[in-house]
Amino acid sequence: MLEVISFDVDGTLVDSSFADSVWLEGVPTLYAEQYHVDFETAKKMIMKEYDKIGEDDIRWYKLEYWFNSFKLKGSPHDLLRLYKHKIKVYEEVPEILHHLSEKYKLIVASNAHRDFLSLTLSSIDKYFDHVFSATSDFDQVRKYQNFYQKILNKLQVAPAEVAHVGDHYKFDYEVPLSLGICAFFLDRTGEKGLPNLREFEKKITEK
Repeated sequence: MLEVISFDVDGTLVDSSFADSVWLEGVPTLYAEQYHVDFETAKKMIMKEYDKIGEDDIRWYKLEYWFNSFKLKGSPHDLLRLYKHKIKVYEEVPEILHHLSEKYKLIVASNAHRDFLSLTLSSIDKYFDHVFSATSDFDQVRKYQNFYQKILNKLQVAPAEVAHVGDHYKFDYEVPLSLGICAFFLDRTGEKGLPNLREFEKKITEK
């Protein structure tokens, strides 16, 4: 029997505008202003450094690491707040969360760092019993099987009692499915998976 519904965040509950703006505009802008170079030069250099570290390194996800690495003035929290207006929750999300929270325990299972999640979820966090960050809580850079297993253990639920939805085919669909979690792939382009969370809600209520 389904007890818990788990949600990815970026691409599932919100679009990527906030995160993209911080990484691709905010950090390069600070660098350009501090070191007196033009924005495009700063961005090219910043992107090169991002690529050097790479997404398989936990440091890549930590804004504080990049502030220290580039010796930027100010604080990561100030930069995040500066771009808070870029957070865009998909239009159907509040209604769907409201409906589902009346029957199920809702959680977040995200790769995003908690510094980002605290702002990203600020308008909808009342619906969630738990928020899990792979990078902040478990020091992992991907949502592998052990990430989901740790969540199952913490919640003391069986895989069959959990549904998860997200927009990454491997880490939001194949991996949780391999554990016995009822997984759904969300593809807002409508090409492969469910096009939105309204369709996800329909699938859940059919169970």
